[in-house]
Amino acid sequence: MTSPATTDDPGPAAPGSVPPAVPAGDSATAPASARADIGFTPEPTLVHERVIDWFEVHARDLPWRAPECSPWGVMVSEVMLQQTPVVRVLPRWQDWMQRWPRPIDLAQAPTAEVLTAWDRLGYPRRALRLQAAAQAMVERHSGEVPDTAETLRELPGVGEYTAAAVACFAFNQPEVVVDTNIRRVHARAFTGHALPGKTYTSAQRRLAADLMPDTAPDAGATACAWNASAMELGALICTARAPQCEICPVADLCAWRAAGSPAPTEEQQTRGQGWAGTDRQVRGAIMAVLRTGDPVERDQLLEALPLPEASPEQRSRCLDSLIRDGLAAQTGALVSLPGA
Repeated sequence: MTSPATTDDPGPAAPGSVPPAVPAGDSATAPASARADIGFTPEPTLVHERVIDWFEVHARDLPWRAPECSPWGVMVSEVMLQQTPVVRVLPRWQDWMQRWPRPIDLAQAPTAEVLTAWDRLGYPRRALRLQAAAQAMVERHSGEVPDTAETLRELPGVGEYTAAAVACFAFNQPEVVVDTNIRRVHARAFTGHALPGKTYTSAQRRLAADLMPDTAPDAGATACAWNASAMELGALICTARAPQCEICPVADLCAWRAAGSPAPTEEQQTRGQGWAGTDRQVRGAIMAVLRTGDPVERDQLLEALPLPEASPEQRSRCLDSLIRDGLAAQTGALVSLPGA
C-alpha cells in the first residue's frame, strides 16, 4: 500500500522540520486541546482533505461499505467489529446476513441458533443484544433500523458509539463517531501524544467534536467521510504498535511527529487483556462445547474441558456466569444453549 500519488503532496516532513500548521491559539479552527508545548496544531481542514483523499484510494473493499448494503447490514457489522478484527468478522458477517438478512429474521430465530452462528467471535452477549435490538425494531419500528442516533440509543444494548456509527454510516447522519482507531489518530495528529490512553476523556470528547467538519455546506457528507477515513487510517496506517508514518498522508501535519514521535507515557499505555487462564478462556471453552448441539451433563462438561490449569471452582463459576448471562441453560443435570 502506498500513499496517493499527487503532484502537490509534499510527503513526510524532513526530520526536525515544522509541518504546515496553525499557531496554537491564533485560529478559531484550532482545537482547544492543542498541545501548547509544541506551539501549533495542524489545520483541521487540510487534515480532513488529505485523509479523505487517501481513504478514497486505499479503503478496504468491505461488504458493509457497499452502497447496496442495508442499514441492518451496517448495524450487524458495527456490533461484530467491537473488539474484534475485520479478518474474523468478515466470514461471520456474510453467514449472518445470509441467515438473517432483515431484523425480523433474527428476531424470530432460536437463541441457540443465534449463539451457534456467532461462533468464536468472542463476547457472545453481543449476539443476544443484537437479537434483542432486532426484536425491538420489529415491535417499535416496523422491522426497520431507526435512522437517527437518538432512536438507535433507545434500542436495548445499543450504546453511544454504535448509535452514532450506524446513524453515520447507514444513514449519512453527521454524528461524532469515535472508536479506538479514531482516538489514536486524534491524539497523534492533533495533540502530539503517542496514544490516547484507555479512558475516553471529556477533553478527547471535546476534541472529537471540534474536529468534525462543518455540516452546513454539504449536509454532513464531508463529516461522515471524515469519520470513515480517520477510522481506516488508524486501522491500517496509524496503528498502535507500528505506525507507518512513511506512507501516512498527513505525516507532515502530525503534531506527534513534530514533537519527535515521543514514546507513550505510562498513563497512555494500554495493556492488552490476557487470555490464558482467564475466566474468558474458560467461558469460551464451555461455549465451544455447547455449540456442538446436544445437551451434556454438567459434571461431564466441566471435567472434559481441555484446560488442565483451570480449577474445578473456576470451571463451575464460569458455567454459572454463562447461565446468569443467558448464554447457557441448565435443566436438571443437563446443560445446553438456551432453547436447545
